[in-house]
Amino acid sequence: MSVEITNHIPLKAKDFASDQDVRWCPGCGDYSILKQVQTVLGKLGKKPHETVFISGIGCSSRFPYYMETYGMHSIHGRATAIASGLRMANPNLGVWVITGDGDGLSIGGNHLIHLLRRNFDLNVLLFNNQIYGLTKGQYSPTSEENKRTASTPLGSLDHPLNPVALALGSDATFVARTMDRDTKHLREMLMRSDAHRGTSFLEIYQNCNIFNDGAFFTFTEKQSKPDTALFLENGQPLVFGTERNKGIRLDGCSPKIVDLNDGDFTESDLWVHDENDLYKAQILSRFFDDPSENKHAFPRPFGVIYQKNRPCYEDMLLAQLESATEQQGEGDLDVLIAGRNSWEIK
Repeated sequence: MSVEITNHIPLKAKDFASDQDVRWCPGCGDYSILKQVQTVLGKLGKKPHETVFISGIGCSSRFPYYMETYGMHSIHGRATAIASGLRMANPNLGVWVITGDGDGLSIGGNHLIHLLRRNFDLNVLLFNNQIYGLTKGQYSPTSEENKRTASTPLGSLDHPLNPVALALGSDATFVARTMDRDTKHLREMLMRSDAHRGTSFLEIYQNCNIFNDGAFFTFTEKQSKPDTALFLENGQPLVFGTERNKGIRLDGCSPKIVDLNDGDFTESDLWVHDENDLYKAQILSRFFDDPSENKHAFPRPFGVIYQKNRPCYEDMLLAQLESATEQQGEGDLDVLIAGRNSWEIK
């Protein structure tokens, strides 16, 4: 390690930056994510030799090369499986999984589901740019319907996958969403992800300026962001709009957008966000239409959508092994291999 590890010298973003040339396209949203991750690790007092980044295949998966930590550029879609094994083998490591909408939701979709339900104590950062960037612009599982790409010249017929809804359906214990162009919010969500004990799933809207430029501009640009992005705060009412003049209230189980200026409703009548409420999190996950194209669509939620406490897989595994050892003693590998039935051949 080129970084001297001490207990009293705080580390900075540059201490987590490797000497490798960053090989993303100029203007790619990955640069912002990389910088904020490096900054947050320093702020949180993390140590490079106690941190590891595991990635699969794709533009996002070059990430470990640029971190002055342990890392592995692994197999397409299998970063979650490798990270699970690493977490069990060395619970002292802080483990981060870097994946994309193609790597994590297409070939790696099944692995992601089982990682989330098992609840290993690690962090998943899913860079979503709604396109395959590394292989030059094919449509991905999150691409919108009728998307014209190199592989769908007449428009995609696939219905897009909703990453947040998938995570909630997999019983994830921490689900959040942020964006590359709001660096303050991105840092906050990274810190919240790291603080969670269990698997944190953070979807990051990331602009691919070469093959899918502007996919999320309605949520990230100054002019449209106030009316299309809903920033969640635990214990606070759901308010949005350029003048914070719009709100969301629940009519039974149905969300409704109301105008706070018309005198019929005030902030006290609005839906108050509760990060621990799974049922309301499911409703929030379905705020998925593009509000710039549909005047009746809801704003897209950003922030911690849901979190809960549940035992981590590796903790339960170690407890199970300790219990078995106490009851049965230390195991014998030769006996295990031989099995209960064996024969002597003369």
